[in-house]
Amino acid sequence: MSERPGAGLTGRLAGHLVEITGRARLAERRQELADLLPPAAPGLEAVVLVDGAAAAVLRFRDEPREESLPFIRHLAGRHGVTKILLVSGDRSAEAEYLAEKVGIRDVRSEQRPEDKVAIVRQEAAAAPTLFVGDGINDAPALAAATVGVAFGRSSDVIAEAAGAVLLETSLLKVDELFHIARRIRAIALQSAVGGMMLSIAGMGAAAAGFLTPVAGAVLQEIIDVFAIANALRASRPPGRLHDYDE
Repeated sequence: MSERPGAGLTGRLAGHLVEITGRARLAERRQELADLLPPAAPGLEAVVLVDGAAAAVLRFRDEPREESLPFIRHLAGRHGVTKILLVSGDRSAEAEYLAEKVGIRDVRSEQRPEDKVAIVRQEAAAAPTLFVGDGINDAPALAAATVGVAFGRSSDVIAEAAGAVLLETSLLKVDELFHIARRIRAIALQSAVGGMMLSIAGMGAAAAGFLTPVAGAVLQEIIDVFAIANALRASRPPGRLHDYDE
């Protein structure tokens, strides 16, 4: 196969000349043939010509992940998310199509990387903001968000900009990240606050004369062991780390 200027991608198959081109390029060369094509539709489109005659129109478009809709729906009730935006560099028709499929109403399409950064900074000034991205163009927005989550380590730039990197490109892993972070924070607070309260109680008992210095030292060691043992629970994940069905 070869690509010739103005002709698209061409080649010979079983003795026939096959060409793959676009609607606009075909209209520039043969408007009468372009007029015979079906109406244009959103998405990527390719026109197939066989021996100079229109044989097919191939259409491709992005489809959301199957888990996208339940994931989006559960964010408000389970995680207290108050605002969800789809910020994309794609055309308006494509971005709005995907947003409608997953239940997102606020769509910002045809956004350049600097536009994404401006949007993230504006939202982060109003409330803590999470930005999820998977492309190198998302790196500045990942760095500007309160928390940036990147899908895959396709680039070291993304890994450096994001606060967390998910090696598996699944929204289920994003939800698991929420639960892991919440659980670790709860365990850390239990260990820190619980340890301090027990230590304060022990010092009060020692000041009141109920504990000898040796007994106070032993009690403090027991409190430290308790705090460390409680913190070790973070290394043992529960049976289920997400709260929605794919």
